[in-house]
Parts: sequence; structure tokens; C-alpha cells
Amino acid sequence: MTDFAKLVIEPLLSHHDRAGFDCGTDLLNHYIQKQASQDVKRRISRVFIATTAEHPSRIIGYYTLSSLSIALSQLPQELAKKLPHHPIPAALLGRLAVHKMAQQHGVGKILLVDAIKRTLAISEQIGIYAMVVDALNQQAQCFYQQFGFSLLSTENRRLFLPLQSIG
Repeated sequence: MTDFAKLVIEPLLSHHDRAGFDCGTDLLNHYIQKQASQDVKRRISRVFIATTAEHPSRIIGYYTLSSLSIALSQLPQELAKKLPHHPIPAALLGRLAVHKMAQQHGVGKILLVDAIKRTLAISEQIGIYAMVVDALNQQAQCFYQQFGFSLLSTENRRLFLPLQSIG
């Protein structure tokens, strides 16, 4: 049995088996199988995959990061009034998916923590106010909310996490 607590998280590379990934959601499967490497080449997003030392080409899960700006009108009013009157820089966690065989083993949490750590590290070099995520469904929304993400005021399932709220 694979020890999912000892994942290796690294950028998507050509030796990773994208075709073998199946999280049970066609949209997320299609992205990693057909679109992810193109987005990386075009510098649209960065794709990070989780694998194991035993099976370094097998993708256990993945997430994407890119930049984004949030209009003040999208933020809750009590927060917006404390910020400058221009779009606020953010990191977008565009997609996060876990292979069916690894679901229910905490891999999603490990990937989310890694994405937050990367974003915090980058925020030491450039301004990033928050991490933003578009939850695919109610279950995903609940997943992110348990880690402190809050709904933005104007988007249905768009959530954000101000980086200053992280210890």
C-alpha cells in the first residue's frame, strides 16, 4: 500500500503519466491529460503534481497556480474599505484534483497546504494579498471553507483566503 503522507510534490514534467490520471471528474481529468502541459509552456499556469518515490511517474494528485487580481467590488465591504482603491493581487488555485485511489487519504489537504506554502513563499518577493479558488461544487466549497476560505461577495463558488490570516 502506498504511504500518501510521504508524497513528492513537484512541477509537471514530461515523464509523468497524465493519461493514467482519473479523479472521477471529466473536466479535471481532461485538464491534466490534454491542457496542463500547454498552459505551462505558455506560462498561463504552473502545474504541481503529487507522486511517490515508489512510482515517480504516477500522478496521485495535482493543483495549478496562476496570478489573478480581485476587484474591490468582489470583496466583502468591511474588508474592501481597508484596502487601496485598485485591484488587489492574488494567487489563483485554479484546479486541485486527487486520483480516485488516493481520495479519502488526506491527499487533497496535503496538496492545498503545499499550494498555500508556495504562495506564501512567493508573497515574500511580490505582493499577493490572498489565495483565490473556484470550487467546482458544494463538496469542494465545504472542503475549502474548512481551511478558512470565505466566499467572495459577487461570485457563486469563488472563495478567498487572505494570506495575513495564515499564522
